[in-house]
Amino acid sequence: MGLSSLVIIITTLSFLLLTHHQLLLSESTQHPPYACDSSNPSTRSYPFCNPKLSITQRAKDLVSRLTLDEKLSQLVNSAPSIPRLGIPSYQWWNEALHGVADAGKGIAFNGTIKSATIFPQVILTAASFDPSLWYQISKAIGTEARAVYNAGQAEGMTFWAPNINIFRDPRWGRGQETPGEDPLVTAKYAVAYVRGLQGDSFQGGRLGDRLQASACCKHFTAYDLDHWRGIDRFVFNARVTLQDLADTYQPPFQSCIVQGRASGVMCAYNRVNGVPNCADFNLLTETARKKWNFHGYITSDCAAVSIIHDEQGYAKTAEDAIADVLKAGMDVECGDYITKHGKSAVLQKKVPVYQIDRALQNLFSIRIRLGLFDGNPSKLPFGMIGPNQVCSKQHLLLALEAARNGIVLLKNTKALLPLPKLNPSISLAVIGPNANASSLAVLGNYFGRPCKLVTLLQGFQHYARNAVYHPGCNDGPQCASAQIEQAVEVAKKADYVVLIMGLDQSQERESHDRDQLDLPGKQQELINSVAKASKRPVILVLLSGGPVDITFAKFDNKIGGILWAGYPGELGGLALAQIIFGDHNPGGRLPITWYPKDFIRVPMTDMRMRADPSSGYPGRTYRFYTGPKVYEFGYGLSYSKYSYEFVSVTKNNIHINQSSTHLTVENSETIRYKLVSELGEETCQSASVSVTLGVTNNGTMAGKHPVLLFMRQAKQRNGNPMKQLVGFQSVKLDAGEKVQLGFELSPCEHLSRANEAGLKVIEEGSYLLLAGEEEYPINIIT
Repeated sequence: MGLSSLVIIITTLSFLLLTHHQLLLSESTQHPPYACDSSNPSTRSYPFCNPKLSITQRAKDLVSRLTLDEKLSQLVNSAPSIPRLGIPSYQWWNEALHGVADAGKGIAFNGTIKSATIFPQVILTAASFDPSLWYQISKAIGTEARAVYNAGQAEGMTFWAPNINIFRDPRWGRGQETPGEDPLVTAKYAVAYVRGLQGDSFQGGRLGDRLQASACCKHFTAYDLDHWRGIDRFVFNARVTLQDLADTYQPPFQSCIVQGRASGVMCAYNRVNGVPNCADFNLLTETARKKWNFHGYITSDCAAVSIIHDEQGYAKTAEDAIADVLKAGMDVECGDYITKHGKSAVLQKKVPVYQIDRALQNLFSIRIRLGLFDGNPSKLPFGMIGPNQVCSKQHLLLALEAARNGIVLLKNTKALLPLPKLNPSISLAVIGPNANASSLAVLGNYFGRPCKLVTLLQGFQHYARNAVYHPGCNDGPQCASAQIEQAVEVAKKADYVVLIMGLDQSQERESHDRDQLDLPGKQQELINSVAKASKRPVILVLLSGGPVDITFAKFDNKIGGILWAGYPGELGGLALAQIIFGDHNPGGRLPITWYPKDFIRVPMTDMRMRADPSSGYPGRTYRFYTGPKVYEFGYGLSYSKYSYEFVSVTKNNIHINQSSTHLTVENSETIRYKLVSELGEETCQSASVSVTLGVTNNGTMAGKHPVLLFMRQAKQRNGNPMKQLVGFQSVKLDAGEKVQLGFELSPCEHLSRANEAGLKVIEEGSYLLLAGEEEYPINIIT
């Protein structure tokens, strides 16, 4: 990192921290709501206030003391107080997707704390392929969330994140909220986020009863369409094969629950194979609770209960809809349908009281685990977290690191980047609708109030104080009207030109999917005109969550550099400038496939992952998509070149002799396979393979480099992934440094696939491990 970069960081953070602490001194801290106050002996004596009893005992005692009306009142997100028991009101709906936000109902930045650290949107954070970084971010978010609560500015500590749906279709408006298209990446992100937010350790260990905050895995399941060509998420019936459910849609949720130990799950609006997710007993109870041993609470998405009757027509009456979701295993509704129709459902004997009690025990167990029934929370494990830990220097540096490590360098012809710095004679033009845009351009959606937003233009002005700015478009990224001639004149006078284009929330967001994959409006015309007129090849920066077809720029010699910056968060402007001027070596890699614009001929409603050559269906994501690509999943350049070497693989031949061998025939070929369900854990462990991979930084700059390890079958078979990510790590390397990384591969987990019945199988045959251009063969023998 250069001297100028350090000066920028210190100056920026000093201002932020000074402003923040002045705010803290200007206002007094309120007290958060809590139950079981020691000054109130009439309630303190209740067993639910006794911390020596188990969580289950306490929750059951509390529920047993409620009247029917009180019970029903607690089954919605805005749960009222119960004064006679000293129970305060509670708000279940809070948001913390990439920073504590006031997008839900429970958080208010109206007291001592005016803001919170806003990290990059999730899709960009995922591009770092760094679970340790993901965990640090979530831990910071959880700390700030508890600080907001302790300051009396939150009505709840249950946060409805992470979004771990697979980014299946490039047009999805909410794909930006997810870690991308790969099930393994999404699963590992889910685990890291949940452990960090809830106060668990990164490596796992055993999570105790206490929660710093509560994480909620959403949207369960196969939810990845919002509003596309007249079809919306409220009525959409996702037709999903058992095979696709098993190997694509469900693994992140299983990991979130089993490895992450999430305390919450949100069921989605849509139906899957005809059944609304929130009314699906097999999904919520048989799978989540029984198969995966989930012990938290299940919430509906907002108004998801009402649409089961009102829009989907699945339930004949409002009372039937309430009966369906409670029977399925849902515990709390985001909305007021139960408030309106719950009592009549009970009186009509459609909802038995024991189902209500079960839901309430799950809900109050979470509130007890959060420490909200132990008296004054300042005396509890997380009670000492104060406002000074919000917008702290540590958290702001983490937001900067996340943006730097996520930004992806897509093109760098003739080493145009990094640009020279500290040369006052060099002039810079910064052109484009996203260059000086508001928070909608750099923060993505579900953002809170940033500590101090640094726009992209401000980031460049730290390096080139005389940088000339022109928006290029009159109406933001929509760019229906452009000032192309004026922008060209600005570009002609500059030594270097940076074009900052792409999308914002007017183009992709919740309730709005894209219809096109190319740049909006006249953006392409603006880019081509400026590039043609510039003295040197220009640098193109794209802000977006989803991919954009920029084939024209990829092959244009007048466009020398291309970077994808996602939605980089409140310090994204500083991060981007540090990369472009060489104070940080980019290393991000795309967590999504970038499709060509004619992919829009594929209906967004087609949920199939696998290609169907007979109908021309090309499949989806890097695992199954057979068509042309603008950029591959995992693609990303650096100012350094990295090379790989398979140093050692403990087994070239993996023998799996336990259990019976099954046979199937494909194209006159007999294929031998084992069912993973028939193999014991000991067999799976004994068949594991240790891989040691050497990684060398052959460049002249230190860098942080994500290493991706793939697997593919030597002979491709129908229905199997063309390749599959089986491991990834992010490693820091000095110039010229070589390190060795270890990967542990389990055939049961990494070398298996789902068959058409949704069962995981291990097929006999030859496989290849892939790292960059290097390959290593292994064989599975059954």
